Amino acid sequence: MESPLAECAKGGHFHVVTPLLESWALSQVAGTTVFLKCENVQPAGSFKIRGIGHFCQEAAKKGCRHLVCSSGGNAGLAAAYCARKLGIPATIVLPEGASQPVVKRLQGEGAEVQLVGMVWDEANLRAQELARRDGWVNVPPFDHPLIWDGHVSLVRELKAALGSPPGALVLAVGGGGLLAGVSAGLAEVGWQHVPIVAMETRGAHCFNAAVEAGRLVTLPSITSVAKCLGAKTVAARALACTQELRILSEVVEDSEAVTAVQRFLDDERMLVEPACGAALAAIYSGLLGKLQAAGRLSPTLASVVVIVCGGNSIDSRELQELKAQLGQS
Repeated sequence: MESPLAECAKGGHFHVVTPLLESWALSQVAGTTVFLKCENVQPAGSFKIRGIGHFCQEAAKKGCRHLVCSSGGNAGLAAAYCARKLGIPATIVLPEGASQPVVKRLQGEGAEVQLVGMVWDEANLRAQELARRDGWVNVPPFDHPLIWDGHVSLVRELKAALGSPPGALVLAVGGGGLLAGVSAGLAEVGWQHVPIVAMETRGAHCFNAAVEAGRLVTLPSITSVAKCLGAKTVAARALACTQELRILSEVVEDSEAVTAVQRFLDDERMLVEPACGAALAAIYSGLLGKLQAAGRLSPTLASVVVIVCGGNSIDSRELQELKAQLGQS
């Protein structure tokens, strides 16, 4: 049996080609064909494995001895998964409010978990300090060219599955890594004319704040329940993408994201976290129709692709608690 390093040197990767499913229920709501790019079935539960897998493999090729990652969950899980596959130790630094199941899962992947600070930014400072002090490689959750390069694979798969471009592409923005990678992918496959609807929840809207201001903005705090969208400042590259492609930055309320999670569970029998609910809310809240009515999207969209980014910070109990918190029965 070959070592994991030998395998990845041959160009293998950790992500899988995910299904692109036509959704009858969401198509009914949108009034046009809606395809779901199901990143929720990736190893480690989210699209993050694409970018982080690519980053970790490159680090391993350069002789990395220890990985460290600060993450509100999904990036950390992807890093821990990759580290285990590569046979490299990993330390994951999380904010103190991290969910117990995620901590357990990280430990199950063989990672050491440290809980530091109240928000991601504080955990990130600790990860950077460990990397400097001990010579470890810090795995950035979203803000690195190798991460964006890894996410390009998602668009290559869309091109292979669809052939012709969709009328619009909907995704959620946290730190902006997925947006940066998808933008690069659209340019690579010649689909740069496809508009991207970039969705955030209010209280985690660092991209929208930057777009409105025309420069990077740091939110005072993350008040949204979509903690996995919880970066206070978006990646500069994500903002730069707005100059190169048509990106519509839109914000929904927490209640709309959580309603979308519940409706998606009922419609498609898949449970995703509120961060992913933000993207689904573009359809369920009627926002897509409003953008068409306002002339910001074509009134006749051939099809819409929604990236179901996935996420691990959710289970049936957590969904009930979120609904109770937001006054939904």
